[in-house]
Amino acid sequence: MIILVLNCGSSSLKYQVLDMKSESDYSLLAKGLVERIGMEEGDITHSVTGKDKHKVHMPIPDHTAGIKNVLDLLTDKEHGVLSSLADIEAVGHRVAHGGEYFNCSVKVDSQVIEKIEKCCELAPLHNPANLLGIKAVAELMPAIPQVAVFDTSFHQSMPSKAYMYAIPYEYYENYKVRRYGFHGTSHKFVAAKAAALAGLDINNSKIITCHLGNGGSVCAVLNGKSVDTSMGFTPMEGVVMGTRCGSVDAGVVTYIMDKENTDTKGVSAILNKKSGFLGVSGVSSDSRDLENAAKEGNQRAVLAQEMFKYSVLRYVGAYAAAMNGVDLIVFTGGIGENDPSTREYIGKNCSFLGIDFDSEINKGLRGKDAILTKASSKVKVAVVTTNEELVIAQDTMRLA
Repeated sequence: MIILVLNCGSSSLKYQVLDMKSESDYSLLAKGLVERIGMEEGDITHSVTGKDKHKVHMPIPDHTAGIKNVLDLLTDKEHGVLSSLADIEAVGHRVAHGGEYFNCSVKVDSQVIEKIEKCCELAPLHNPANLLGIKAVAELMPAIPQVAVFDTSFHQSMPSKAYMYAIPYEYYENYKVRRYGFHGTSHKFVAAKAAALAGLDINNSKIITCHLGNGGSVCAVLNGKSVDTSMGFTPMEGVVMGTRCGSVDAGVVTYIMDKENTDTKGVSAILNKKSGFLGVSGVSSDSRDLENAAKEGNQRAVLAQEMFKYSVLRYVGAYAAAMNGVDLIVFTGGIGENDPSTREYIGKNCSFLGIDFDSEINKGLRGKDAILTKASSKVKVAVVTTNEELVIAQDTMRLA
């Protein structure tokens, strides 16, 4: 079964085309990454298995344009892998928020689309982008089955002491206000992958996974199950992110509303789209731009980097305490896989846990799986590449 997987983020789009013979027997035909969506210039990196990467630099104003470019590349005579879009037998989508509606992956129909739309207010940067992918495919290939795989599903194992907020209980009863958590597909995948790399039994382990990208979250994985995570009711809570503020005193929200004379939509836009790296630095929401600006002496860019690293460190320490110890700390995602300085900062500042971080192995390591601690280390640290698309393809094959 040939499956197209679409993973739409707030400013990026990852895709893969897989030929799935079974859940464990598959071949990757092509994959790619569309970056800097909505910025002045965008980038597409398209890779066909066995061939050199093909890169395109062009304006990509929105996700619709990005998806169209992907489909064109997949059927291109020189760079494609499909004779036509009819070769695709099913499409799997990563969907950020399933609310209380979904505790597992589902086949897409009109009712599913309606429920995903209802969750858009909970994930304003992602669910609308995810829906664009679903609707674009429905328009171009109406007969093809589609499957939605939700970021929130993995975190349904959290105990109530972790997912409840200390606000009047009626808000949970009436509106289901609680912590849902996100990046669940990635946290689940990298926890198992890193455990195997480190020689741990996933079912008898204490693992902290750090999915760090334009959006970022940290997860406490106890015996293979999520027991706490940094993102909450929406993806805004937790660590400092590209355009999201992360955890902030709720009093700040009402104070800004009064001072700026803005409504809930206005303050939501500030906290979701104008904060984080972008808001602090005034430079960009992209960590690579911050790195360049920091090297040129931009102190606000330096501050944004420091705030980000420190926010991750705080969650790692908290989850080590929550699980009464930790066996393995894992880094993944665009920043986690490609930024040695962030990994070293966390590793060095967690030496009290018994981590003996290996700076030489970590130095310059980008996009590869590795153990980043010395043999003497009581707690291991690893970097592993995530593959949310494979998990999505497995669920898509099963349901479609």
